[in-house]
Amino acid sequence: MPNPYLPLWEYIPDGEPRVFGNRVYVYGSHDRPASDSFCDKKLKVWSASVNNLSDWVCHGDIFHTEDDRDHACDTDWANGNYLYAPDVVEKDGKYYLYAYIMGEKGCVAVSDKPEGPFKLISTYKYTMPEEVCANGWFIDPGVLVDDDGKVYIYCGFEKSFMAQVNPDNMYEIIDNSHIEDIIPVEKPFEFFEACSPRKVGDTYYLIYSPKRGSRLAYATSDKPTGPFEYRGYIVDNGDDYPGGNDHSSICQINGQWYIFYHRMTNGTIMSRRACVEKIELLPDGTIPTVEMTSLGFEESLLPYRQTPAEIACVLRGGCFVTEKNRFERVITGITDGCVMGYKYFDFGDDFSSKTMEFCARVNGMGCNSEIHIFIDDCENGKEIGICKVGTDSGMVSCITESVTGRHSVFFKVKDTAGGWFKEMFSGRQLFELCEFVFVK
Repeated sequence: MPNPYLPLWEYIPDGEPRVFGNRVYVYGSHDRPASDSFCDKKLKVWSASVNNLSDWVCHGDIFHTEDDRDHACDTDWANGNYLYAPDVVEKDGKYYLYAYIMGEKGCVAVSDKPEGPFKLISTYKYTMPEEVCANGWFIDPGVLVDDDGKVYIYCGFEKSFMAQVNPDNMYEIIDNSHIEDIIPVEKPFEFFEACSPRKVGDTYYLIYSPKRGSRLAYATSDKPTGPFEYRGYIVDNGDDYPGGNDHSSICQINGQWYIFYHRMTNGTIMSRRACVEKIELLPDGTIPTVEMTSLGFEESLLPYRQTPAEIACVLRGGCFVTEKNRFERVITGITDGCVMGYKYFDFGDDFSSKTMEFCARVNGMGCNSEIHIFIDDCENGKEIGICKVGTDSGMVSCITESVTGRHSVFFKVKDTAGGWFKEMFSGRQLFELCEFVFVK
């Protein structure tokens, strides 16, 4: 599946990827399109076979802080509060959900199955000062079950905390085990939020969001209690794209490592969709920074198959993805100079064709404009064609130069109105892009 890798109507940010058995599960928050608040009052889980990452299954709602048409509230002390950024770990054949409830004490729930549903065990029990771990909220909890059976929880917002959890009940914080500033707020760490621990070999990784919240940074240690060394950042969801906070983690699936993260839609930072990129873990423990792409779990995109405009990984100039309904999401806000980019298409090795056709479906806005089609880069790359867009909705097309091999594709939009009219109506929306395809 390309990015976003879940069905395009689903909004799962803060995704914690976990491999249990022969399936990979993603536990995250649940956003809504065009929402004016983060998250929802329920949690959902999706999973896929490790052997087929193109077929994701929704297991439905797994935990609630409000009654809905199918479920009763799971938390009698926090009815109506929003659920943020959970984590799930396995211990002795049971699966434990760590829930962050906005404005209330967090809690732990359990299930016999990784897909839930999860039944409440308890709020966290501890004797720490109330200000530690944000008065019991345990913001953005990330949990590590170590090889020796010890359990650690990492959390925090604008200040990080770590504590040891009693492995006999999985919700009691062991006395005198907490450490403040496990990841410092000072440079180069600049901790902000979104703790996610992982152990790889003998190295402990803590993935988190730094003060520049569009990035996922990481630090490493040879002990779960630190000290941690800052190592850099893995991905930036605001690189040539409408950015916002980020939260997720790394996961190895069938020998390949991935960074899971999310992207913004609907002209807000509160409608986020799950994305993923392949990464490398080098022998020295470092993870080279990766670019955002449209690939997801795919090796390449096929240009001769209809491509939804919304899987763009580059959006410059103010354009953005928006959902009109469950079946229709488009790139809107397209004005003069806007750029939309897709990485990467494999055009194949057919050298017999000198030309091909570009077709796009658009929603017209009563304006005349052009889509300039580039490969590799919209400034220094090669322009292979120009597609005229008129005032009406429907299909537009043009003949382009034929392309072979693997390339990114960029569309740069030009308002073709001239003179005083263009100056007077500068910034007007020209059209909406729905989908496109190349035809040989």
